[in-house]
Amino acid sequence: METIVERASGAIRRKQIKRATLEIISEEGLKKLSTKNLANHVHLSEGAIFRHFHSKNDIILSIVNDIKEDLLKPLQKIVEKQTPPDKRLEEFMCFHVNYLKKNSGVTILLFTEAAYQNSGSLKKQLNEIFRYIKQYFGKIIHDGIALGLWDNSISVDAISTLYIGIPITMSIEMKLAPEIFSYQNFCGQMLQLVSHLLVYPKDKITIENKNL
Repeated sequence: METIVERASGAIRRKQIKRATLEIISEEGLKKLSTKNLANHVHLSEGAIFRHFHSKNDIILSIVNDIKEDLLKPLQKIVEKQTPPDKRLEEFMCFHVNYLKKNSGVTILLFTEAAYQNSGSLKKQLNEIFRYIKQYFGKIIHDGIALGLWDNSISVDAISTLYIGIPITMSIEMKLAPEIFSYQNFCGQMLQLVSHLLVYPKDKITIENKNL
């Protein structure tokens, strides 16, 4: 029983350290991420930090693994559903936005960490995350085009690449105006934008006339 308690305590500590890492990245910037600053945030000694993680890079890699588990896997399940592509598109985008809202440091981590770390392993894993998100998003678009729901002249690769930029926009808005940022509104606005790009030209005219 004692061993189980110790393991649970260790797991909780690791979670707290990773959460504090994302908070520092989000609120203070990547350059402020040091084991000393991290120790102050979780009220532990630096030695205690190293008992749970071998290095700062080890913490980052563990967070990246969490992203794969908590973001990529749910997104994949959404893509594989048998619901209409437009419904999957909405669920996919809003789940992604909500995840980033709850884990605000993730966006900064994904888009800047590889530039600061000379780690081939980290860069490879970050690239893998982007590749899968783009692939999953593209699969929904392909399905919609195949069903005649969306314009078949659309470049799936181009719109999937465009989608990858949405988290950057969200991160900027959350950073500059956190008190007024609404993830529901943001998701709806981005969904409306993507949907408008996907529909056939004649449908765009119909939609624009309705909005007049």
